[in-house]
Amino acid sequence: MTRFWLVRHGPTHAKTMIGWTDLPADLSDTAALARLSAHLPPEAPVISSDLARAVATADALGARQRLPHDPSFREMHFGQWETRPFAEIEAESPEHIRAFWETPGDIAPPGGESWTALTTRTWAALDRLQGLAPDIIVVAHFGPIVAALQRAEQLSPEAAFAHRIDNLSVTSLTLAPPKVFSINHRP
Repeated sequence: MTRFWLVRHGPTHAKTMIGWTDLPADLSDTAALARLSAHLPPEAPVISSDLARAVATADALGARQRLPHDPSFREMHFGQWETRPFAEIEAESPEHIRAFWETPGDIAPPGGESWTALTTRTWAALDRLQGLAPDIIVVAHFGPIVAALQRAEQLSPEAAFAHRIDNLSVTSLTLAPPKVFSINHRP
C-alpha cells in the first residue's frame, strides 16, 4: 500500500484557463512552504508534473529523493481555450463550455483533452507508482489531484469536481485500499 501525498503547486495568479501553458509558480510565501515541507513525510520520494510551476514547487520542498518528472501529472490540456478568460470562451461557445464543466467526461475543449483522458493518464501514473514506497509525494495540479480523489472516493466526475483544491494544499489518500486521509489541507 502506498500513501500518496498530493500537493498542488504554488499559485500562478493567472486569471485565465491554464493547463499545459508553462507558467511559473509564485513561491514567495516561504512560511507556507516551510509548513508544507514539515507536514510531508521526510523519507518520501517526490515526483512532479514536468511543468515549471510543479517542478519549482517540488524543489521548494527541500532536499528529498526525486523521481523523474512525469507529464502524466500535468493539468488538463485546454487546447484552444488555453490562456483565455472563462467569460470570453463562454461568450463564444456557451453550450460547449457549460457541458464541459457541468458534465465532465468525454467532452473536450477544441484541440484539448477530456476529463476521461485526464483521469486515464493520472490513474495509470498512480498505478505505476503503487508499491514503489510506503509514501510518495506528488506535486501536481488541480485536475490530477481531483482525478485521484474521484478514484479513491469512487465519485462521479461531477462530485469530484465539487472539491476545492487550493495552491500549496495537501490531499492524502491510498488507492489500494481506497481511503482518503485529508483533502485540501493547508498546513
